[in-house]
Amino acid sequence: MNTFLPEKYKVPSTSNYMKFVEGRNQFRVLSSAVIGYEYWTTDNKPVRSRELPEEVPENIKKDDKGNYRVNHFWAFLVWNYEAERAQILQLTQKSIMEMMKEYVDNPAWGDPQKYDFVVARTGAGFDTEYKVSVNPHSPMPKEAEKAPKVDLEMLFDNEDPFKK
Repeated sequence: MNTFLPEKYKVPSTSNYMKFVEGRNQFRVLSSAVIGYEYWTTDNKPVRSRELPEEVPENIKKDDKGNYRVNHFWAFLVWNYEAERAQILQLTQKSIMEMMKEYVDNPAWGDPQKYDFVVARTGAGFDTEYKVSVNPHSPMPKEAEKAPKVDLEMLFDNEDPFKK
């Protein structure tokens, strides 16, 4: 018998952001989404704006061929079941956005705070695939009801939404 660590111990997540890991990622939406555009600078810092930039930013990161990306994103607070805590999920994957929007727009599902999403991630790099499914409507998890309030608008100022 190993007594070094408690049975079923797992290292806690300290990140305020949820990242999809290989396999099953289950979460409950806790807030409305903020929507915008994001690019990365040559200093490897994110820049977020509510509108698509009209001109190519001078400090935008480019690859060896001079290509760059400005991503459309959604950001919202979720209860991450694996991490057992509230985190911000920022999505840029159009396939996930489209599938989530289908559920939200469907009157049989509606408000995403009333059921859990499950995103299954397989592969890596350019071969990464995502499948989105939902669990039946259920009450909000008790732990999630105690989630901190965040100001997602602070993302547009590169501030921490958890610090008010």
